[in-house]
Amino acid sequence: MSTDSAAEGRVVVIGDALIDEIRDGGNVRELVGGAALNVAVGLRRLGVPTTLIAMVGDDEPGAHIREYLADHDVRLIASTAPHGSSRAIVTRSAEGEPQYVFNEAAQQRSIRYSDEAREAISQADLVVVSCFPFDVPAETDAFVEAVTGARLAVDPNPRAGMLSDRDEFVRGFERVAADAAIVKVGADDAALLYDGDLDALRARLRGLGTRAVLATAGSQGAVIESDAGVVSAPISTLPGRVVDTVGAGDATLAAVAAGLVAGESDWAALLRRAMDVAAATCRMEGGLLRTPESLGDADRGVYGS
Repeated sequence: MSTDSAAEGRVVVIGDALIDEIRDGGNVRELVGGAALNVAVGLRRLGVPTTLIAMVGDDEPGAHIREYLADHDVRLIASTAPHGSSRAIVTRSAEGEPQYVFNEAAQQRSIRYSDEAREAISQADLVVVSCFPFDVPAETDAFVEAVTGARLAVDPNPRAGMLSDRDEFVRGFERVAADAAIVKVGADDAALLYDGDLDALRARLRGLGTRAVLATAGSQGAVIESDAGVVSAPISTLPGRVVDTVGAGDATLAAVAAGLVAGESDWAALLRRAMDVAAATCRMEGGLLRTPESLGDADRGVYGS
């Protein structure tokens, strides 16, 4: 069930879906996750009809992923998963930052575009891609062919544990970004893929032809640069402590994408709302999108199915 009024249009999200195995001291718990899955569920919670195209295995973890998506009314078009469902083992560094170790299925992830998938893409008002294997040329080629003519939102969202060739990833990502309506990049992306200069990356993407760039910088807030100029917003202050920042970027992208398909043209207002949604999401563990209005329903859906 969505937590906001329904937005016009429909979105297809392409990317990852997995199980996060969170190891915290002596405790182990599992959450359904993945950047693309979080964006898809977030969009649906914001009232946008959403389809997720992702690799999901015919195994017990895959059943949990399917049930979770069904619970949130997200349509899944699953690609075959020869190595089973993807899994990430999540621990925390001494500074509290999440660290990921991915299984073989995640490292060998692949997307196939069935007739059903192509039909969904052709009918979408926006196609979002996140945490995609841009470092595999055949995957990028297939993606580009499948989304020809679509309005694109791109989040490279590279993961060090899944990145096999940084230079190839950059080539594939920039090939897609050059034709995108909006690209989201964060400080982590700039550090892993480029020289760490987020402002320079923003300028590079605009130079490639990206029509709008959403640059997120953690505690320093976010910026959107487009032909209309540059707008910025600080992180939002909400009641309660920050519990988990893992879903902040995905929530930001989902909120911006929802605004785009609803026809929002005020970039500043759209960015402020996205910062509010990200701040609310950080008040709970996991990547499930929250809005400030939904925090009273704090326990619902946190742990998945």
